[in-house]
Amino acid sequence: MKGLLVLTVGVAAGFFVAHAVSKTPEGHQFFAYIESRARQFRAAVVEGYQAREAELLAAVAEAEDVISDLNRRR
Repeated sequence: MKGLLVLTVGVAAGFFVAHAVSKTPEGHQFFAYIESRARQFRAAVVEGYQAREAELLAAVAEAEDVISDLNRRR
């Protein structure tokens, strides 16, 4: 229970500090940089996911072709 209280107080303090810092020009610039990097990271993750999904779909299609060929040979 004490851990939950410490976590809650820490999160609240973090929000308060972030809000206060974002009001300054340097803070605004810092958070804009963080947002930009987060967007770049998200784009990289999405791109990697889509590439892997395409690889897996191609492998499944190839496996289906092999199974179909084997069934025709019987």
